[in-house]
Amino acid sequence: MLSHLRGRGVESVVFGDIFLEDVRAFREKNLASVGMRGAFPLWGINSQQVADNFVRLGFKALVVCVDTEVLNATFVGREFNEEFLRMLPADVDPCGENGEFHTFVYDGPIFRQSVSFERGRVVLREERFCFCDLLPRR
Repeated sequence: MLSHLRGRGVESVVFGDIFLEDVRAFREKNLASVGMRGAFPLWGINSQQVADNFVRLGFKALVVCVDTEVLNATFVGREFNEEFLRMLPADVDPCGENGEFHTFVYDGPIFRQSVSFERGRVVLREERFCFCDLLPRR
């Protein structure tokens, strides 16, 4: 997907990572391999505050990965919204910062246009992580 986006002129990717240094380093390394940069505007902000503001400001995200040791696989493929946040168990970080889940942000007030994609199949990988594959829209 990164190579596809780079080929379409995308130069940077914005991530919602908040406090995990190793995750940030991993993302920066992957982006650099295709000549892209990362931006981390939420770095160091409280997770609950980030989640509440994200939804309130009108950003759109899809839950693309769930750690099934922490969350039920039915959480994958859902929109990240108020309902999603209400359904989370109390011990799960509202932004998934401890790896409970991961999202893909595809639209919001700072986007010139929505990122167009299609949902692919939902698969279990490594006997633990349930993914919703994303495909470029044809």
